Amino acid sequence: MDRKTIEIAPVTRLEGHAKITIFLDDNGNVDDCYFQVVELRGFEEFCKGRPVEELPRLVTRLCGVCPWAHHIASSKAVDNVYGVEPPPTGKMLRELGYCAHFFESHIEHIYALGPAPDFLVGPEADPAKRNLIGVIEKVGLEIGKKVIKNRTYAVKIEDMLGGKSTHPVYGIPGGVSHSITEEQRQEILRMGKSMVDFAMFTLQVIHEHILGNKQYLDIILNKDIYYHQTNYIGLVDDDNQLNFYEGKLRVVNPNGDEIAKFGADEYLDYIAEHVEPWSYLKFPFLKNIGWKGLVDGPDSGIMRSAPVGRLNVIDKIPTPKAQQEYEKYIQTLGKPVHHTLAYHWARAIEALYAAERLVELAENPEITNPKVRNLPDGITGVGISAIAAPRGSLIHHYESDENGLVTKLNLIVATAFNHGAMCMSIKKAAQALVNGFDVSEGKLNMVEMAFRAYDPCFSCATHFAGETPTEIEIYTKNGNLFKKMTRGI
Repeated sequence: MDRKTIEIAPVTRLEGHAKITIFLDDNGNVDDCYFQVVELRGFEEFCKGRPVEELPRLVTRLCGVCPWAHHIASSKAVDNVYGVEPPPTGKMLRELGYCAHFFESHIEHIYALGPAPDFLVGPEADPAKRNLIGVIEKVGLEIGKKVIKNRTYAVKIEDMLGGKSTHPVYGIPGGVSHSITEEQRQEILRMGKSMVDFAMFTLQVIHEHILGNKQYLDIILNKDIYYHQTNYIGLVDDDNQLNFYEGKLRVVNPNGDEIAKFGADEYLDYIAEHVEPWSYLKFPFLKNIGWKGLVDGPDSGIMRSAPVGRLNVIDKIPTPKAQQEYEKYIQTLGKPVHHTLAYHWARAIEALYAAERLVELAENPEITNPKVRNLPDGITGVGISAIAAPRGSLIHHYESDENGLVTKLNLIVATAFNHGAMCMSIKKAAQALVNGFDVSEGKLNMVEMAFRAYDPCFSCATHFAGETPTEIEIYTKNGNLFKKMTRGI
């Protein structure tokens, strides 16, 4: 069979590089679809031999979008390598900076990368308009100023604490590098309250302009395009409440029943990773179920993470405004939520929680306590941490020798947890939207919306280094493989 192809390369509005290849049959229907991550990084190899205390500064270079997630996860893992627990103020300051990052990351996605360009401007609008400038033209300059002002507040808090907002140098073994003054606390509190108000405004925009638009709501709720019943994973505290900084990983099945709950140091008992030859990004799956391929349902080991995943595994959000919005969310969509485009609503709820939690931390006068670090006095040699990253669950696993030099790294990053689901989502969207050989750019954008909802970061995800062969496959016009050549790089 002579198979026609449609290639979307590179895919747009994400961090990193990937491509989508759609194969059509003779009738123009989708025969198959591949979502390929075509870049790689080398952190798990070139960090070997480095002093382990350097890792919180090195791993921020994985990505310019996710640096705080890796910095915090790394700092916690390094604490464990040295067997030292930060003092309460050190932990509060880490979480404070991380809440600012969560807010910044989610707001950036909402207004620049995800729902605002696709829904406020329109999923089939001119691609030259589907961007932040087009959003500002649509909603007005004053709203654009609000976006910039409050994102700037989050970045300023990151700068104040981290030394640098993009590549922080804050976390050190046993705590953080410096305390904050009372004047800084008051400034953070002022900015944080503005961020809470802006998060509430963002939810109002989503309700009025997206959920209140019947055409868009029909797209979001369409089970033939953007819908999968999967397992879900996320970080929870001891009471199964939302927490970004610490807790246990909880997994629920497609019915919402808990099937696992474990600490970071137990992750290898529950999670394994599958490799496919056509992508540099691996596929985490539940060990007790096994790898069953790119399928959903109760018999699949695939998990979804990030905002929808986290809101599916929690029982409650521990801040009042976000909890109130969470109740609206589950009353509208049920629980667990399986609608892929619901990630945008869930992301806005998490932005509100991040801002509220930031204010809670800044209101505590103990956060100016100068005791921000406990000095380590030994080395255990192994450190494993798990946190909630904006794009999903993030695990850092380090091992060192007796001198504290790294001998092993394993990173399971947030985007990887959603990799299997993204592949399924893109294929399902392509099968529903691509009909015939004459395919509009708008329909292809709606195919991209299937992965864009997950807010993926492939710079983080493709951190493998080693032998990376280039493969050239030559097919006859009938689709038969004629010759395959492989050359290592």
